[in-house]
Amino acid sequence: MVFKRRDRRPIWRIVVELLWPKGGWGRAARYVRLRLNRLPDPPHKIARGIFAGVFTTFTPFYGLHFVVAGMLALMLRGNVIAALLSTFFGNPLTYVPIGVASLKTGYWLLDMDKGPHPQPGDHHGNLVDKFFAAGADLWDNLLAAAYGEATDWTRLEIFFDEVFYPYMIGGILPGIICGLIAYYVSLPLISAFQNRRKGVIKAKLAELKKRKAEATRNG
Repeated sequence: MVFKRRDRRPIWRIVVELLWPKGGWGRAARYVRLRLNRLPDPPHKIARGIFAGVFTTFTPFYGLHFVVAGMLALMLRGNVIAALLSTFFGNPLTYVPIGVASLKTGYWLLDMDKGPHPQPGDHHGNLVDKFFAAGADLWDNLLAAAYGEATDWTRLEIFFDEVFYPYMIGGILPGIICGLIAYYVSLPLISAFQNRRKGVIKAKLAELKKRKAEATRNG
């Protein structure tokens, strides 16, 4: 294949580059910012897309963030590419604080911090245990269904009640707040960049016209 890598990367290198890309996260952030500035849509549409992407990172739909961000951008009449690029806000360096903020907000909104589930890790194991238990439960039950055996969805129900649902509800408020901050910060920056670029293009066109006029006079 023409675009196939000549040197196959080992698994450990793929994982390392996922957690820390080449050049660091600062370079990756600058690349995303440059791509956002160069999008052809008006600034308000790009800013709406950025809002959609940032908001999506506070949802528990991991693996579907591109889909959710794209659909939300369409609903808001924002730029879909900007939404996809802005899901970069969720990365290995930010997912932990995003998850903690979403879960704690969800437990607070649902009054679960005062009820039978004081904190996400106090019942049925800690948060990591619940993730792995839910995954194992899904796999075991798929095998059981394939072989016609009885299924037990208890661990998945625990995961939904104590993690997924409060995460989904709790992510709305911080997602909107961070999305609005990103919107109002990016809107003037993108406008200034586009205006500056238009000025540069206009100056180049004027220079070309001037040279053409001079060449015509001299000819």
